[in-house]
Amino acid sequence: MRTAFLVAPEGVEQVELTSPWQTLDDAGANPRLVSTSPGRIQAFNHLDKADTFPVDTTVAGTSAEDFDLLVLPGGVANPDFLRTDEEAVRFVRAFFDAGKPVAAICHAIWMLIEADVVRGRTLTSWPSLRTDVRNAGGTWVDERVRICSAGPNTLITSRKPDDLGAFGEAILTETRAGSVRS
Repeated sequence: MRTAFLVAPEGVEQVELTSPWQTLDDAGANPRLVSTSPGRIQAFNHLDKADTFPVDTTVAGTSAEDFDLLVLPGGVANPDFLRTDEEAVRFVRAFFDAGKPVAAICHAIWMLIEADVVRGRTLTSWPSLRTDVRNAGGTWVDERVRICSAGPNTLITSRKPDDLGAFGEAILTETRAGSVRS
């Protein structure tokens, strides 16, 4: 299963990148780090710099067709930067257009709002985004994980780092259920 993890050059919450990455890697998936710039990305532990990670490809150098699943890690700065990049927004929207599953945690829901794919869906996020989700036509719920199949694809959302175990389990359950075709 080819999995894209879309992150900005700086600002991703490290644990929201590394935990689902490890879960999918342990399950035999092929995770790839996709960013808007080549080189390395700078992760953060909340507001403090953490580790750096090598970019496998850029959004300009790949497409949704190259992947089976998209994972959007959070962090406040990460999706805020990405949603201003037209290629990154197109990349996210392409997964929805192709009916491929997408998983997003915490503030990464901003990318879904920017890609205009929230309308008519039920999802969860960091609580401060509840008004943003509602204004974009979605229904916000306060749950550890929410799986929504209301649209052309499966959308898996989660609130925060404390929910990463449930988030990873939901991604694996959905991929094993046939939502993702290797």
